[in-house]
Amino acid sequence: MARIALDVMGGDHAPVAPVTGALLALRESGGAHTIQLVGREAVVRSELERQLAGEFADLRAAAAAAFEVVHADDVIEMTDKPSVAIRGKSKSSMAVGLKLQAAGQSDAFVSAGNTGAQMAASAYILGLHAGLDRPAISTLMPTARQSVVVLDAGANVDCSAEELLQFARIGAVYAEDILGRPRPSVGLLSIGEEPEKGNKVVKEAHQLLAASGLNFHGNIEGRDIPAGASDRGPFDVVVCDGFVGNVVLKLYEGIAPMMVGLLMKSGVSKEQLAGALSHLDYASVGGAPLLGVKGASIICHGKSSPKAIKNALAIAVKTVESRMSDHVGQRLAQHGAASAQS
Repeated sequence: MARIALDVMGGDHAPVAPVTGALLALRESGGAHTIQLVGREAVVRSELERQLAGEFADLRAAAAAAFEVVHADDVIEMTDKPSVAIRGKSKSSMAVGLKLQAAGQSDAFVSAGNTGAQMAASAYILGLHAGLDRPAISTLMPTARQSVVVLDAGANVDCSAEELLQFARIGAVYAEDILGRPRPSVGLLSIGEEPEKGNKVVKEAHQLLAASGLNFHGNIEGRDIPAGASDRGPFDVVVCDGFVGNVVLKLYEGIAPMMVGLLMKSGVSKEQLAGALSHLDYASVGGAPLLGVKGASIICHGKSSPKAIKNALAIAVKTVESRMSDHVGQRLAQHGAASAQS
């Protein structure tokens, strides 16, 4: 049984969406896991009671057994600087939720709150695995073949070639543990497939990846991501800096609405399109693990719906059950030992 701390105060639609998402997760899992609802206790209990008195009335007994309410005095706003999570609001729902995990009282943390603050607080409270300079946000992107892992998706705007290599190593662990891909193929996002294409950092990263022992696919281009393959075949992991990764992510988020609008003009029904393009909806993924921290911290979109929160909780459970954080630490340690010997 996993214990998942959920930030009820985080996100544009808090506290309604987090509480609804937790109840949807409870209905789906049958109470197999404990969900710790973290936030201002009066607010959390009031919203929970409101929903249990309505459409979730059948879950009242199950919620009493599976939910824990953990009080947190403060809230980190979307406009707060990341440092506020560490220094200014140490009793926020985000900080309290992460501290539960650091104290061994929880196994994972989920939030749709301030991404920068969550990244900073996770690194500070949980710590980073040795051999990693900075954590990275990993996100699953749908393709014509199968989903691929893209990282970094926004945590680090500027990266060194060595950091891109680190992201490749931890991204490969994600593909193995969460997607079940043995020896995943890792591609480097660039402006051309040739090794000499790209800026200075990308060209240096290509050399490091080619000598890394990873299953390096080589450079891939932006058009290869929707296809899930380049001319050399399919890949599982896409590595880039957080600036490029976030641009790709936001572009993906806009594709489905654009296609729906265009095709509806041609007479295709909204219902038909909704089914055909459902895999492009970010809510179906839910959340993105912050890879590299010593634990599980799942970052959700600020506009997360209840469905997205529910699916993020499922990602958190899978992250815990697969022991992905431990495997990331082991992989980085193995690389460090090999580098020392050479």
